[in-house]
Amino acid sequence: MNDQQDSGTGTGGWTGGQRAFGDFAPGLAHYTDRVLFDEVWERPGLAKRDRSLITVAALLAGGNIEQLRFHLAFARDNGATEQELIEAITHLAFYAGWPKAMSAMAMAKEVFAAGDGE
Repeated sequence: MNDQQDSGTGTGGWTGGQRAFGDFAPGLAHYTDRVLFDEVWERPGLAKRDRSLITVAALLAGGNIEQLRFHLAFARDNGATEQELIEAITHLAFYAGWPKAMSAMAMAKEVFAAGDGE
């Protein structure tokens, strides 16, 4: 990642926001990369692994299953194991609803199969 990609002036941005919709919604792509991930995710007080688990739980509870694609892989990169993520989704079924958990588990299976595994 370089400053040009990071600042939203390039075509990258490490979250893929610039690539996905930077030309269409440059402000949202900028805030995604620079504020959310470069500032909020870097705050002291919580480990990135914990932030990832919280984010996965929030996305599942809100029914934002498509965003789980990125965040499940990101959680693995941040130290959460596939088994921990599977257990978190199973646990959330009782709090967020079975259909949401089933959709999230299908997404997790897809994401984990596409990755290099554990």
